[in-house]
Amino acid sequence: MNEEQPNGNPWLKSLLVWGGIFMALLLVVSMFGARTETAGTSLPYSDFRAKVMDGSVSEVQVGPDRITGRFKSGDTFNTVPIPHDTTLPQLLQDNGVRYAGKSPEEPNVLLYILIQALPFVLILSVAFFALRQVQRGGGSGAMGFGKSKAKLLTERQGRVTFNDVAGIDEAREELEEIVEFLRDPSRFAKLGGQIPKGALLVGAPGTGKTLLARAIAGEAGVPFFTISGSDFVEMFVGVGASRVRDMFEPAKKNAPCIVFIDAIDAVGRHRGHGLGNSNDEREQTLNQLLVEMDGFEANEGIIIIAATNRPDVLDPALLRPGRFDRQVVVPIPDIEGREKILAVHMKKLPLAPDVNARTIARGTPGFSGADLANLCNEAALLAARRNKRLVAMQEFENAKDKVMVGAERRSMVMTEDEKKMTAYHEAGHALVSVNEPASDPIHKATIIPRGRALGMVMRLPERDSYSYHRDKMHANLSVSMGGRVAEEIIFGYDKFSSGASSDIQYATSLARNMITKWGMSDKLGPLQYEEQSEGYLGYGANQRLMMSDDTNKLIDSEIRGLVDGAHARATEILQTNEDKLHLLAQALLEYETLSGDEITQLLNDGKIDRPDQPSGPLRPAPVHGSAIPKAGRRFGGDTAPQGT
Repeated sequence: MNEEQPNGNPWLKSLLVWGGIFMALLLVVSMFGARTETAGTSLPYSDFRAKVMDGSVSEVQVGPDRITGRFKSGDTFNTVPIPHDTTLPQLLQDNGVRYAGKSPEEPNVLLYILIQALPFVLILSVAFFALRQVQRGGGSGAMGFGKSKAKLLTERQGRVTFNDVAGIDEAREELEEIVEFLRDPSRFAKLGGQIPKGALLVGAPGTGKTLLARAIAGEAGVPFFTISGSDFVEMFVGVGASRVRDMFEPAKKNAPCIVFIDAIDAVGRHRGHGLGNSNDEREQTLNQLLVEMDGFEANEGIIIIAATNRPDVLDPALLRPGRFDRQVVVPIPDIEGREKILAVHMKKLPLAPDVNARTIARGTPGFSGADLANLCNEAALLAARRNKRLVAMQEFENAKDKVMVGAERRSMVMTEDEKKMTAYHEAGHALVSVNEPASDPIHKATIIPRGRALGMVMRLPERDSYSYHRDKMHANLSVSMGGRVAEEIIFGYDKFSSGASSDIQYATSLARNMITKWGMSDKLGPLQYEEQSEGYLGYGANQRLMMSDDTNKLIDSEIRGLVDGAHARATEILQTNEDKLHLLAQALLEYETLSGDEITQLLNDGKIDRPDQPSGPLRPAPVHGSAIPKAGRRFGGDTAPQGT
């Protein structure tokens, strides 16, 4: 395990060791240099004899392996003598040169031993230093494959409690029992109860599984070891098993404690699943993990918490009682949960008085905790770019639209005819929605391009819906046809555009599900005619079951009947309220964005009251010109065409 070193800085120690080695090398070089260094000019022996004969030399010292001397000019010299040259003394005497013998130098035994032993000392020092680094590095060195990469989190890295976790109350309540056990184990032992040895957190990405595990450690005040499932798996067989053993050793010393394994599906997959698709390294790692969790040696006081968004691929031995006793589902939060999560993140922001967390929660169905945190951050960044001191509701609305659809494309150049086509298309959606009692209320309509969308009508449900009634499905079909019908009425049969392609796609898919899956056809009855093929992560394409040709024709006929009925219903509403259609389209052209309350006020009073803009009755706009081809719609909006 990588635990924090309480004494000293390891980087400073490493620097001092390498500095000492470098200084020792310099010392060796200097000693060799000092030993070999000889003062004066080096001369060949023949030149030396010539200098003696021409009277340039004043004195010499003759040694066994070197002759040194001085010229009459004061400069020094040295030369290597020729062995057994018996004529040199006579030559020196004849030319008046003073000469003397030089005894050989006594070797320094200590220096000799040091020079001979220093290379071995340096090699041993480097090896010892490398081994110490491997032991302290927890597997980061070249020989540390078997060391665990788990990290011990402390309060200095940010203590998280259950107060920081919101929107997943049921999951939190299931895990509070683990906290109580960690605080007072004897309370459960008196009655013979045993705390679950492991808890598996299952949920979509971003729902707060890791945050929930940290909150358990923060509430209990116990050591918290964290590691990812992918940190166990290496290309060498046996490394992962060694890391599992190494992870549990310090955990036993720090018990009671929590070991959190994130993305456990990386190491906990089915063993031998699939023909010829075995992985010896991963299977050995999983076997070691199974033994450590519930083998012959019980790990008392160690609670394993793991997280995954793919519980279907885990090995059954990992999920049995005694290992992961509990599977805690961490779901996507509902509207109440989203409101609580927003309240947690909004505590960090300076909010304007008009911010309503409930309204934001209504407009973010399907958002996880991470998505809501990102939404609050985008709103704060947007307020900062606008040089505001407070984050207002407008920033949250713009941030939500940016996250869901895309950023505004105000630089996109659209002609008046193109804007008019988009305005009538969105007005058709909005007007049909207002006149359908089962439809969700309108939150906003806009013709400002965002991402690939040229405009959109956003409807917000009053609460989260877990099942849909038949009348609401028919209302959604009619609303989806509203844009196409508005273009047909206003611009004519030859001028309506491809902007309703995603509306048609949505209507066809909804009608098919109503007929083939939900049994909402009187002719076909409550039977299933289609199923979803399983694919990666459980997603796949719908495929029809084996049926006769007559049944397939009847299914297609019923789907066509539902869509045609929705088209007829939208046509009836818009033809009856054509004056309101012109009024709403003109308001969108003038204001570009209308809230749900403004749309209601406009349809009732014929005007919109805005404090910053003059109010007054709006006149219908004349219809002329052609329309831009558009393809697709997301969240009730038209998207720009591809390749046009």
